[in-house]
Amino acid sequence: MNSYDLIDLRDIKTFSLFERKSKVNRKNFGKVFPRGGSFKDFWDCLPNILAGKDLKEIVSRIILANQENKIVMLAMGAHPLKVGLSPIIINLMKKGIFSAIALNGAGIIHDFELAMVGHTSEDVDSHIADGSFGMCRETGEMINEAINEGVTKNWGIGRAVGEKIIQLNPPFIDQSVLAAGVKLNIPTTIHVTLGADTIHLFPAASGAAIGEGSHQDFRLFSSVVSRLEEGVYINLGSAVVLPEVFLKAITLVRNLGFKVKNFTTVNLDIIQHYRPVTNVVKRPTQGGGMGYCLTGHHEILFPLLSAGILAGLEIEAKDLA
Repeated sequence: MNSYDLIDLRDIKTFSLFERKSKVNRKNFGKVFPRGGSFKDFWDCLPNILAGKDLKEIVSRIILANQENKIVMLAMGAHPLKVGLSPIIINLMKKGIFSAIALNGAGIIHDFELAMVGHTSEDVDSHIADGSFGMCRETGEMINEAINEGVTKNWGIGRAVGEKIIQLNPPFIDQSVLAAGVKLNIPTTIHVTLGADTIHLFPAASGAAIGEGSHQDFRLFSSVVSRLEEGVYINLGSAVVLPEVFLKAITLVRNLGFKVKNFTTVNLDIIQHYRPVTNVVKRPTQGGGMGYCLTGHHEILFPLLSAGILAGLEIEAKDLA
């Protein structure tokens, strides 16, 4: 047995609950959604706490940036396209919300296939064993052809593939973010890791053309970033490539003397990874600006974000009428 006595609790110091400051207040609680209510009613029912508060603040910042003609950039991996977000993204492009779109190398594959045949994303597990994974003829040949032709016209990969899709005029062209970028004159850039995408396995693949096209797009991407002051940058589901590209673009434009300090960054993903949190949310906004992390499934959270933006803009328009 030890020789310790139980500590005496009789002399603890207390204060009144009515005097204490608290971090949670019922005024910020969620409300019951009314039967037959509108989306605005639903939005107003969200708790103004933690991610609910952040979501509303992000939407407000995007709306403000849009109204003041500031840049709103969307950078994303390929997964958002694979979970059906193309129509929502394209609608926001048409509404003038997004000033620029950036994709990784896999993004052009899924965008192209969705436009051509209306489906994408093969079963890798069943195709990797016999070496047939990634060997769709049209995807590999036509995308590489577009990249090779685009370099001769000083086009980046985003424009080159977008122009090719428009030229082919496939039955599902309305699903193509790249074609929409060309039609709407919205910079749509592609940032490639050589050897990471199946189209690099084809004889038509040119390392020189892919590298030149992707570098052209990096320079265009950086040009947009140079005007990001008071704007918004969203990283949607890119865990490595786009966060690294963004950080390099930020240091480049600051090195060249552009003022890019007071802006908003958002990382939206199912898991918060190191690079997006560090290279998008934290490092670029230190000393100015604001960074947010929203965690959730792309196919649920991004449509909610989009609906909040459009509903907010509609309310603002009515207030101005």
